[in-house]
Amino acid sequence: MVALERSELVDALRLAPGRSPTLRDAAAGQCFGWERAAAEHATQENLQRLHELQNKLYADRRYAVLIVLQAFDGGGKDSTIRRVFGAFNPQGCNVVAFKPPSLEEQAHDFLWRVHRHAPPKGSVAVFNRSHYEDVLVPVVERSIEPPVIQQRHAAVNDFERMLIDNGTRVVKIFLHISRAEQKRRFEERRTQPEKRWKLDVADLAKRRQWSAYHKAYSAAFAACGTATAPWYVVPADRRWFRDLAVSQIVRGEFERLRLRWPALDRRLATAALR
Repeated sequence: MVALERSELVDALRLAPGRSPTLRDAAAGQCFGWERAAAEHATQENLQRLHELQNKLYADRRYAVLIVLQAFDGGGKDSTIRRVFGAFNPQGCNVVAFKPPSLEEQAHDFLWRVHRHAPPKGSVAVFNRSHYEDVLVPVVERSIEPPVIQQRHAAVNDFERMLIDNGTRVVKIFLHISRAEQKRRFEERRTQPEKRWKLDVADLAKRRQWSAYHKAYSAAFAACGTATAPWYVVPADRRWFRDLAVSQIVRGEFERLRLRWPALDRRLATAALR
C-alpha cells in the first residue's frame, strides 16, 4: 500500500461536520501505508516546523491555539504531550490536565473551570481531557437527562465558536486505541514499578463501560464536530504513527493561521545605536 501524502492523511483523519465515527478496534491500528522509519523522519520534520511556527505565533500575538486531547484511559495523552508538544517553548505553551470537578467547580456551570484556561493571544494551550468530559462521564453514568445532554452539546458549540471568533484556533484530537491495546498497556502499568502510579481502580471500572463510552463519544463527535472546529480521530495503537498524525494535524492548523512577523517599530528603525 502506498502511503498517503501528509495532507491526504490529515483529510482522512478529519471527521466531516455531524459525522459519527464507528471507532472499530481494527481502525485503531491503521497506518495508511506509512512505515515506521519514514513516519519518524516526517514527525521530526513536523516538530521542527512546529517549533518555528510557535515562535512566530508568540511574536505575532494575533491568534491563540487550543489543542484538545481526548482518549480512553491508556490512550496515550501524556506521551503525546511529551513527544509532540515537547517541541513547543514552555514559555508560550500551557498544559492543563482536567481531573474530576472539585466541589467549587461543581457549584458553577460546567464550562467555568475550562474557560479560564483558554490560551491568550500568542500562546498555545493543550487540554489533557477537557470540557468534553462533561458530555461523556455524566452520560455514561446516567447522571444527567437527555435534554441536559443536548443543552451541553449546544453550550460546547457556542463556547468553541466564541473562542474562534476571538482568534483562537480550536484543534480537537481523539486518540483511538483498541480494547486489546488498552489491556496491554494496563498490564504494562501493573507490572512496571515506574508506571504503576498511572493505573487506578477507576480505570478498570471504566474499561467495563467500553461500549457506553464509545456511544457517548460518537454522540459528542456528531453533535460538536463543526466546519470550524472539526474532530480528528487518530489511530493510536502504534505510537510512532500517532505522533506523525498528531504533529501533522497541528502543523496544518498552525499553517492555516497565516502568521507573520511584526513590523519593526519605526523609532527603532531610525534610532542611533551607541
